[in-house]
Amino acid sequence: MTNPKYRKKRSFGRPKTNEIEMKIKNKRARRNHGDDDAVPDNPSSPSDSATSSVELSNIASEDEQEDVAVYKEPTMYDNLLKTLGSASESIADAYKRRQQAEEGKSDTDEEEESDLASISVSEEDEDVSENDDLDPNELQGANLSAMEEHSNDDDESSDIDGKEEMTGNGHSSAKESEGSSSFSAHLDHKLSKEEVENLSTKKGKYKWGIEAAKCKWVATREYLEDSYTNSPYGLNNKLYDHWLNIYKASGGHDLHLSRQRSFFSLCNSYRDILHHNKKPFYLKGREEDSSIMDAYLLHTLNHIFRTRDLVTKNDKTLAKHKESKSEEVLTSEVFVDQGFTRPKVLILLPIASIAFRVINRLIQLTPEGHKVNVDHIGRFSAEFGSGQSDDIDEEDGISRSWKKSKPLDFQALFGGNNNDCFMLGIKFTKKTIKLYSDFYTSDMILASPLGLIKKFEDAEAEKDKDVDYLSSIEVLIIDHVDVIATQNWSHVITIVEQLNHIPSKQHGTDIMRIRPWYLDGQARFYRQTIILGSHVNPDINALFNNHCLNYEGRVKLLHEHKGVLPKVLLQVRQIYERFDTESIVDADASRLDYFKKKVFPKIKDSVQGGIMIFISSYFEFVRVRNFLKSQDASMCLLAENTVKSDISRSRVMFFQGTKKIMLYTERALFYHRYKIRGIQNLIIYSLPERKELYPEIVNMLEGSSSMNCTVLFSRFDLLRLERIVGTGSAKRMVSSDKRIFTFC
Repeated sequence: MTNPKYRKKRSFGRPKTNEIEMKIKNKRARRNHGDDDAVPDNPSSPSDSATSSVELSNIASEDEQEDVAVYKEPTMYDNLLKTLGSASESIADAYKRRQQAEEGKSDTDEEEESDLASISVSEEDEDVSENDDLDPNELQGANLSAMEEHSNDDDESSDIDGKEEMTGNGHSSAKESEGSSSFSAHLDHKLSKEEVENLSTKKGKYKWGIEAAKCKWVATREYLEDSYTNSPYGLNNKLYDHWLNIYKASGGHDLHLSRQRSFFSLCNSYRDILHHNKKPFYLKGREEDSSIMDAYLLHTLNHIFRTRDLVTKNDKTLAKHKESKSEEVLTSEVFVDQGFTRPKVLILLPIASIAFRVINRLIQLTPEGHKVNVDHIGRFSAEFGSGQSDDIDEEDGISRSWKKSKPLDFQALFGGNNNDCFMLGIKFTKKTIKLYSDFYTSDMILASPLGLIKKFEDAEAEKDKDVDYLSSIEVLIIDHVDVIATQNWSHVITIVEQLNHIPSKQHGTDIMRIRPWYLDGQARFYRQTIILGSHVNPDINALFNNHCLNYEGRVKLLHEHKGVLPKVLLQVRQIYERFDTESIVDADASRLDYFKKKVFPKIKDSVQGGIMIFISSYFEFVRVRNFLKSQDASMCLLAENTVKSDISRSRVMFFQGTKKIMLYTERALFYHRYKIRGIQNLIIYSLPERKELYPEIVNMLEGSSSMNCTVLFSRFDLLRLERIVGTGSAKRMVSSDKRIFTFC
């Protein structure tokens, strides 16, 4: 609802934080006061509002109730109109008409209210004069200049064919053309009180589903079938044509039946998605998971382009009709098309080499006309690429010293740039992709969890810094979440909790064009979160269930696992022992107690060395280490934070028998893949999260005289257990009356 006459005025004199919050609260409380389904100020306490209404109806007389219904507190929108009305008669007239329409007054009531309106306008003028010394003419000139500057910037990024027309009711044809898209349907939806209450309580059971190959998609809402059965499948036309050309050039024959198109349609439904069976490139080849990556990148590009086109069309319409249609512009909500800040997409990735792969593919998927120039591509390649050195093979970017000693999946994942602290803004214009753009002018932000946490810390330490660019994220993608889980999972929780907050500063935002649900504090209910990984764990499930509150609902994958036992190449006797525990909270304590009573006595009495205890969690590692120290056990340690010199010493002492026991953590194995020699007896204290590590650990028994492996598990280890022994076997093992199971 902007107008070049007052557009700049709203961004003059950046208000303080408390002023912005008060304005937003006022607008949130009263913006849709005529709507029965309007969301109250405090959605979490609807009962208070209902109680107040009942008490009012019982106590007040009919006349008093009528007065209450007629009187409406001036909204922030009304206050702005009154303020701007002092500089423009047409605006003032539009404000009067708006008030009359809302209060049900006739034209004859205008004279009766003229004195009160004059007083209100005078009071507002006094408030404005404290913050602005510009006269109305200067303001109009400045606003028009700012509008043209903004329009020129967006013209560079626009993708509009044809002309826009303003309809008689103030709606633009540009807006109407978007009406059939899932983008428009999703963002234009107005939540009812009941919806907000249900979403706030995190309710939602998976009741509907569709079968797929060897898996099943389940959802909290029905209609899981494709929203778009024909091309361009809800895509921007130029994006679709470019995608089709790329698909055919890569050897594809039927895009409609492809996994890319299928997953894109799921993304385009704007539901929250948990896909935990994505085949990672480092296990299945570099082209294996490209279909999923292509789908979500196309979805993000489509979202960015549609957002940009809508804003640009509305900017042009507002500029074209700034005089002739001022009243319709001021009273119409068709131009409410923005958030607090520009960035709309956030992609979290674990390491720079994966970011390098994703951004290069993003550039390839961008239509040719939009990437005539890619700014700072040389800097990007230098900072995110492999950084060729004498020890790096030029052909595949992998260290020559790894080619014989490290597994192939380790080489593929960690053979490039392993930097886990990065952050990059990307801006799309009509002919340019701007890498390293300022975060506030970016359309997409791509970062590692640690990189964002560093920004949070900087914002806390320095008052002039903030992370308000995360206030309007509408699509969050966490790819390779299984690798991120091996870093610091608390960082991910912190980041998600920081999204979609009301910003601390205005950042030049045109408040009149902010979507109502942003002002109502409901942005988290509109944010789509897509989580992708090779497996799921309780932490990932908790994030998905507790922090992904999209009103469109949630969709997740159910998958039948075959297990990895056939990949154990040795004839190892694998004994699984189940210990009982009352709850998941007590599981760690029960595991340690079982180890003390059932497992350690056998170790203590044995004269044989070469006992390796594999432990998944660092916290479990600390517990076992402290217990063994209390027993004066002969042991050495190999954890992720063990210094390299101590690691070499521990491996030698264990192989030579100087130390009887070695503690080895999953993160140390994942990040270093040290092969341990001299193992005679393997004890898996807790199953690894990553199924591919299990056969690798057991195969380290090569050369052992006993070939024994003992595995401890409880019924709360079902997710890990089914990935290793298979879904069917895992369910039987956690529910059977027997406690000991053997695999050979």
